[in-house]
Amino acid sequence: MKVSDPTGQPWRVSRRWVPWRRRLKGWLGETFGWMGGGDDPLSIILFVVLGIPFFIVLALAVAELLLLLLVLPFALLARVLLGRHWVVEARKGWRTWWEEPSGDWSTSGLRIRDVAAQIERGDLPVQNVDPPAPAPGA
Repeated sequence: MKVSDPTGQPWRVSRRWVPWRRRLKGWLGETFGWMGGGDDPLSIILFVVLGIPFFIVLALAVAELLLLLLVLPFALLARVLLGRHWVVEARKGWRTWWEEPSGDWSTSGLRIRDVAAQIERGDLPVQNVDPPAPAPGA
């Protein structure tokens, strides 16, 4: 569920579908948005030298997505058959800010609506997730 706090900052409150938080979501564009390209020799050299990390990060993102697709059916079965609790998380922009185990499907749905309403009122959740490490070069 997407909501905005009183200052206009967008928040997303949802269930986490897999047992881990995605690490590279949103980071790719922030880190390599400067690579607009150029046709002079310096731009080509910079692209070759600095483009290698881009392709490494891209490969990691694809590998994470493939792992997600592989694990997702088993994670869903574990949640349904073994009664694993859903984790509700609030993300400020794309960064996870707060998370909490919240019970079964219906209980977690109620918690999502409660947290979203609190954020809209300006009662922001206390950050309980470590802030991400700064991007390289930041």
